[in-house]
Amino acid sequence: MNTDRITELRKEWEAEEKIAHIHGWDFSHIHDRYEEEDDLPWDYKKIIEEFLLPDMKLLDFDTGGGEFLLSLKHPYKNTAATEGYAPNVELCKEVLLPFGIDFRPCDDESNIPFADSSFDIMINRHGSFDPVEAHRLLKPEGLFITQQVGSKNDRDLVEMVLPDVPAPFPELELSIQRRKFEEAGFEIIRAEEVFKPIRFYDVGAFVWFAHIIEWEFPGFAVEKCFDKLLEIQEAIDKNGFVEGTIHRYLIVAKKKGK
Repeated sequence: MNTDRITELRKEWEAEEKIAHIHGWDFSHIHDRYEEEDDLPWDYKKIIEEFLLPDMKLLDFDTGGGEFLLSLKHPYKNTAATEGYAPNVELCKEVLLPFGIDFRPCDDESNIPFADSSFDIMINRHGSFDPVEAHRLLKPEGLFITQQVGSKNDRDLVEMVLPDVPAPFPELELSIQRRKFEEAGFEIIRAEEVFKPIRFYDVGAFVWFAHIIEWEFPGFAVEKCFDKLLEIQEAIDKNGFVEGTIHRYLIVAKKKGK
């Protein structure tokens, strides 16, 4: 790789680094520059819709920007949500409160500001959760439905640029979390786990992604990881993409009792 191209790549990657931010949970900036999670063996939204009836009380914990919650089109008077990430809290206030959705800021999955037995269904996609607190919030026979990012998510990608960084959430394994739900008083209705590819078609998209998912790529910077990024560029030049692995799992759990 010649010096001029290396200089140009550094400028491109530093530009991506500079603009890396997120509004809600919007990855449109790298749309068509990467692919992931397009073919999971389950459909999270359809699973929720199988159980959700109009008169049920629904809580979306860690709703992000509320985009997915609104896509469910559940009656607003029976809908509640929380979010803890400060920029998204303000977004949710702007977007959800005008509909009459009961939105409350919360960044503690073990201390959610709603009364005992408030909800028929609690959902959580890629957010924090506490089975004990979920049990408190749900009515008897209420459901907790979650799709989660597992502990092995993107580990091969992380190791490409930060080889000595440990996995940030080692307990996010289906077997461990299933046991925690059972210990909290839930019956497991459904539990599945899958590993699928994630592909990046240019290094700039990878740089943006690594900055957004900062808990997986702690300390990542173009300057720090430049030589490793050049190796990724060489792989893309050769194969058209660089590939890693996502780790996802699904749990549908029912609170015991009547």
